[in-house]
Amino acid sequence: MRTPARNYGPAKLAGGAVVTPLARRLAGEAGIDLGRLTGSGPHGRIVARDIESARAHGAARSTAPAAGPTADQVMALYRDSPFEEVPLDGMRRTIATRLVQAKQTIPHFYLTADLDIGRLLALRSEANAAAPVDRDGNPALRLSVNDLIIKTWAAALQRIPAANAVWAEDRILRFRHSDIGVAVAIEGGLITPVIRQAETKTVSAISTEMRALAERARTRHLKPHEYQGGASAISNLGMYGVREFAAIINPPQATILAVGAARRQAVEQRMAPLVS
Repeated sequence: MRTPARNYGPAKLAGGAVVTPLARRLAGEAGIDLGRLTGSGPHGRIVARDIESARAHGAARSTAPAAGPTADQVMALYRDSPFEEVPLDGMRRTIATRLVQAKQTIPHFYLTADLDIGRLLALRSEANAAAPVDRDGNPALRLSVNDLIIKTWAAALQRIPAANAVWAEDRILRFRHSDIGVAVAIEGGLITPVIRQAETKTVSAISTEMRALAERARTRHLKPHEYQGGASAISNLGMYGVREFAAIINPPQATILAVGAARRQAVEQRMAPLVS
């Protein structure tokens, strides 16, 4: 069902002006920025004749993204609702800026596939079972699914060199090694420490390095060279039960692997026809 609210924006603008459904539709079809109009209807409401007047006066379709509402405009919308202001720190500002940059400057397209990870889980169990233990019987190493995914993604980028690259405005940089950023959630934000030359490292070495990087990330002790750069990245929400999601590319990278949760699923087995 097509409705003006769903396809042509909200009935109330950030500045408080109300727009009629017909005016929203006409403005959307003409590419007119409603925020630049002054309504002539009751109480300043923007009506259809305001859109027609704007078109008659040559209001051009803007190719630049419209500026978002100011902080004062947003607060004005909620002046009658109790709220608490949470100041933005440098990390949150940087994350917000880079996410907007990514969505505005990188043409995202998504490929989704289901994989049978039965053998991968068996390999992980076998490796953990064979790991040496200390005097107290605790294993010296415990591989995670993410460790194996990092190694696998690094190998895949080596097989597809065109994907092991970043955009540099007037050129493409293709890398010899697979430097993989891994998203780590920390208090108040997110950071992606990088496993350098991941294709050359054993899974156990990747596991040890990743644990150390994640710990330093959570305590805010990462050094710039430990989280800057990287040819691609991995974001794994499967451990939180998320089945599928669309990760946002971290510029200037060109790819990111979004990993969802594993699940048991019945699979039809194709049998050979019987011959009598």
